[in-house]
Amino acid sequence: MAIRLQKYLSEAGVASRRAAERMIADGQVMVDGEVVDTPGVKVEPGKSVVIVNGTEVRPKKRVYLALNKPRGVITTKDDPQGRPTVMELIPDQWADAYPVGRLDLDSEGLLLLTNDGIFCDHVSHPRNRVIKTYHVRVRGKVPEDIVKDLIKGVKDRGDYLKIKAGEIVTTSNRYSHLVVELQEGKNREIRRLFSAFDLKVVRLMRTEIGRVRLGELKPGKWRTLTEAEIKSLLDA
Repeated sequence: MAIRLQKYLSEAGVASRRAAERMIADGQVMVDGEVVDTPGVKVEPGKSVVIVNGTEVRPKKRVYLALNKPRGVITTKDDPQGRPTVMELIPDQWADAYPVGRLDLDSEGLLLLTNDGIFCDHVSHPRNRVIKTYHVRVRGKVPEDIVKDLIKGVKDRGDYLKIKAGEIVTTSNRYSHLVVELQEGKNREIRRLFSAFDLKVVRLMRTEIGRVRLGELKPGKWRTLTEAEIKSLLDA
């Protein structure tokens, strides 16, 4: 996938995008043997030969990981309060990776990490409609028409919250278990949505992002995505 030259230089660690634009304008950058002085020029990582001040710049090795985030772990690069973060669960060699979206402290399940900004933006942006699937346990018996209400949605603190689809798996006076799909991921959306119907979420687990499934991955463990999984998300 072709990207802008300044983005390529930024992601390769040469300079910030703004500084890269100045370097390009100053004639310090060559692409496939020719000096380029227009920042908007696009290059193909792995195919285009990019040279800055006589030194070839190679793209970083792209990392695409699936992690089973346990409860009590923060979805961030670091935490000022010293709480455990998802970065402590992956090898140090991938320290330049970062989470794609979020799972809150008390939620668990499938989380993607990458160092590919294009991939991250594509999977995260609502316009691409990448479906996320969650298993939700709530306290008490849910009304029979709760799924219709959740699909219709509610307004909460300026946000319109709703699910795309859902089903009741089991229900009893003690707990109910539902599976729901989200097309967007507003802050604590599922918890806030259920709370609007006086339902308390006691466990929330994400099991799928697009065609990527949590499967048998144990809490705290990770795996690399397959080429087919990466392509399926980029094609969404």
